[in-house]
Amino acid sequence: MAEATVRASLHPTEDQDKVCRALLNLFPEARTTMREGEVVGTTDDLSRFKEIIRNHRILDSARTVMLKGIRDGRISFQLNKQAAYVGKVSFAEGTTPLGNLLVEIEDRDPEGLVDDVAPRTVNGEIP
Repeated sequence: MAEATVRASLHPTEDQDKVCRALLNLFPEARTTMREGEVVGTTDDLSRFKEIIRNHRILDSARTVMLKGIRDGRISFQLNKQAAYVGKVSFAEGTTPLGNLLVEIEDRDPEGLVDDVAPRTVNGEIP
C-alpha cells in the first residue's frame, strides 16, 4: 500500500490554515502535523489527487513527472502551493517564493502505482 508524505514550508508571512488547506485540497484524508517551519501531511489515500489529474486531463504530464521522480521505491515530485490552495494540480520544478508542496510516495511497486494513478493514454484517453 502506498504511503504519501506531503511537506509544505510555512513562511512567516503565510497563514498556517491556508497552507494546511492547500495540502488538504489535494490529499483530504491526510493527517497533518505542524513541525518547525512546515506542515506535514501523511496519507495512504491518493483518490482525490487521482480524480483531479483525470478531471483536468493532465494524465500524461502527471505520468511523466511521477516516472521521472522514481528513486529507491519512492516517487518524489513538487506541486505548486498556490495552485493547490484553489484545488488544482500544477507540477513544479525548482523553487518558488513561497515554496512548493513536496510529495514523496513510498510503495513496493512505484511503477505500478504510477500506472494506477496516471495510466498511459492514447490520444488523451485511457484505453
